[in-house]
Amino acid sequence: MFARRFTIVCLLMSLFGMSFAILVAKAGRPARSWDQANSCQFDCPSHLRH
Repeated sequence: MFARRFTIVCLLMSLFGMSFAILVAKAGRPARSWDQANSCQFDCPSHLRH
């Protein structure tokens, strides 16, 4: 009985740990260049006339 509860607790903690690690990795990652780029190149037709 104790082994079954211990196994369930360990599995839940590992799932929580993996999801927390994903959140930390996303927060530490620098922003992508296309996220920082000005969206005007897609919205402004004058930019396409170069």
